[in-house]
Amino acid sequence: MDSTIKQHWETIYSTKQPNEVSWTEDVPSVSLAFVHQAKPAKDAHIIDVGGGDSKLVDHLLAEGFQNISVLDISEAAIARAKKRLGPMANQVTWIVSDVLRFSPSVAYDLWHDRAAFHFQTEADQIKHYVDLVEKSVKGTLIVGTFSPDGPTKCSGLDIQQYDEGGMKAKFEAAHFKNIECKRENHVTPMGGKQNFVFCSFSKSA
Repeated sequence: MDSTIKQHWETIYSTKQPNEVSWTEDVPSVSLAFVHQAKPAKDAHIIDVGGGDSKLVDHLLAEGFQNISVLDISEAAIARAKKRLGPMANQVTWIVSDVLRFSPSVAYDLWHDRAAFHFQTEADQIKHYVDLVEKSVKGTLIVGTFSPDGPTKCSGLDIQQYDEGGMKAKFEAAHFKNIECKRENHVTPMGGKQNFVFCSFSKSA
């Protein structure tokens, strides 16, 4: 794990409140729509990669999903999510890890990633991530990144923008079939707009 990057995120989550960071969503409506489209079983193995203190897990628990994992590089982010959920946090598998150092113990029926993949900016990082999902996902893959109409950085860090074609090229090469791509203008707590592209894929037979 890159200690500098980890420390960056620990500092962010230790010093800023949800209304002070751009990625906060009270209702992650686009992510939920893609999850619902996939129609996973209630006992499906679902992971939210880079989930931090996202409220996606809250909604999934409320809908009765039973095997949810949340992965984030920041221990402080996960601690904040646990505190928010209270006793319900015990129903979630929490994983503190850089996604590139993650070795899953199960194959996931649904892998969700809103804005973790786009932090992989080097060719070897991108390949590692794509190889990881190819090995670790047996069902649906949902990935959201900044689009070419979105920011070039997030939280001061460089990111890799993708359009629909770029996303398809990366994951179709790893035996995923594209289901849908759509753009979203995320309105930040500060009132700014960030354009995302979300794509969903199913694992090819």
